[in-house]
Amino acid sequence: MRVRIYRYLHEVTAPSRRGLAWFDLIEIGLVALGFLLYFGVRGAVVDRDEAAFANAQWIIDFQDSIGLFIEPQVNEWTLQSDLLVGLFNFVYFWLDFPLIIAVGLFFFWQRRAMYTLFRDALLISGGMALVMYWSLPVAPPRFFPEYGFVDTLKEYSDLAYQAQSTAAFVNPYAAVPSLHVGWSVILAIVVFWATRNWLLRIAGVTVLILQSVAVVATANHYILDGVIGAAVCLVALWIAVWLQRSGYPGIRRWLGERVANAPPEAATT
Repeated sequence: MRVRIYRYLHEVTAPSRRGLAWFDLIEIGLVALGFLLYFGVRGAVVDRDEAAFANAQWIIDFQDSIGLFIEPQVNEWTLQSDLLVGLFNFVYFWLDFPLIIAVGLFFFWQRRAMYTLFRDALLISGGMALVMYWSLPVAPPRFFPEYGFVDTLKEYSDLAYQAQSTAAFVNPYAAVPSLHVGWSVILAIVVFWATRNWLLRIAGVTVLILQSVAVVATANHYILDGVIGAAVCLVALWIAVWLQRSGYPGIRRWLGERVANAPPEAATT
């Protein structure tokens, strides 16, 4: 029985495999649980107002000291056009997690190796981000109306921040790192690797550019949040690449050896 399990796992973890197997139900369940835990833990740090506002003020002062506190001007520029408000609200909400799910499902069905890389990079970066959310709560720009910030999602659409999930999963102080930017980096890179179609490659880069502007235009992130988010996700992607090239092949070799070295009678029982 144990050898059958080894053989089955060896087959269903093949990078070139397509189609579906029973193992995929476990895979989908584990990924769903991973993201559920991410959003659950992310929403747990909601009572550290003083630290969150102090950290945000430090970011504002730091960016101002180096001439990069341009978030008020970007937000004001966006508010001058209904088209821009609608565009960036759409990008911030729909070209984040909904797009990631769609791309992930496509990779899962058609490009299993790319799906694994994509999945691992997202989950690893999410885990790294949770540590930062716990240790460094930061109030986003929309909490500072004195600088002229207006929350465009709340004021000009039905996509208010609190409407993106239930209250239990919302952490208003999860500004650093910005996974909106970071996950867009992962998306753009993995899509670029997965296809030679230049339209799809350009689309991935376009989403990254639009999302990088949208997080500031909607008053949800500072520029520094996006920089840190990109850095965190690049590290996570590097780890995911290592798993793809060395970690998982090592596991499959071990499974293959267990099957190959099994006694003849064990292999048939």
